[in-house]
Amino acid sequence: MLLFNLIYDPWPWYVAGPLITLTMLLIGYWGKSFGISSTMRTMCAAIGGGKFSDLFDFEWKRDIWNLVFILGAIVGGFLTSTFLANHDLIGLSQKTIHDLKLLNIEINPGLVPNNLFSWEGLFTLKGFFSMVIGGFLVGFGTRYAGGCTSGHAITGLSNFQLPSLYAVIGFFIGGLIMTHLLFPFIF
Repeated sequence: MLLFNLIYDPWPWYVAGPLITLTMLLIGYWGKSFGISSTMRTMCAAIGGGKFSDLFDFEWKRDIWNLVFILGAIVGGFLTSTFLANHDLIGLSQKTIHDLKLLNIEINPGLVPNNLFSWEGLFTLKGFFSMVIGGFLVGFGTRYAGGCTSGHAITGLSNFQLPSLYAVIGFFIGGLIMTHLLFPFIF
């Protein structure tokens, strides 16, 4: 039962933080770069994207670990949501629940509101804007910033890269603008 609790319960910061640090040290030791966008770049190169863009024209087999990482994230996410999921309401503050109800966003068991993140929600104007246009903007922003949030915030900052610091500050400013200005306007 102890092993199940170790997997099921969230890990405290003093365990998770050093494990992330150890992972980053090992990735750096082998001269690799961590980030989801670099995984997507490797995937595009593997399926022949180099024929269409120089960005994907590289020897992708040296970064096959990226593909194994994303496969592990997908399989791990499936196994966790199928066998370890706690379908109770997530711990939101009463003020957040109140604010979301004012925006007609239903609070339901799970991690995301079903009226926004479902097939039915996708075929509404709000859902289309959130998922399709938002997804395009995230993809564009990732390319424009030269990496994703995980790549800049974890790898870039741990390597003391000044552009990553600028990118992370931009992510936070963009998140605040979205939360306090655009989100209420859209919903």
